[in-house]
Amino acid sequence: QVQLEESGGGSVQAGGSLRLSCAASGYSPEYNTSRGCMGWFRQHSGKEREGVAAISWIGAKYYVKAVEGRFTVALDNAKTTVYLEMNSLRPQDTGMYYCAATPCVVGWSQFRAGVYAYWGQGTQVTVSS
Repeated sequence: QVQLEESGGGSVQAGGSLRLSCAASGYSPEYNTSRGCMGWFRQHSGKEREGVAAISWIGAKYYVKAVEGRFTVALDNAKTTVYLEMNSLRPQDTGMYYCAATPCVVGWSQFRAGVYAYWGQGTQVTVSS
């Protein structure tokens, strides 16, 4: 079984920064934790989960327009921990942030929640104005 554990959430004022981490561990015959495609999603209260950023194990990075230029996604050298560096935070960035992982396949849809097989429990980010 593959587990994902997020950390790093918290409360900041608008304009501040936070760094989220997500460590993958465990084993599954379908998923190599150091060869995966990983994404960050967020969910505002009462709304659907939305993609924020994603990265493949070879380092290809993807961002939604709302966070481009402010957020940076990265992998550690072992490619089992994904980070989300969030700068210039805005109140609308508030939400529960989840990391997700899936085997990398051709045609991977980075921001479709349904393609991800494994999810973390989430970490809360609150940005006050």
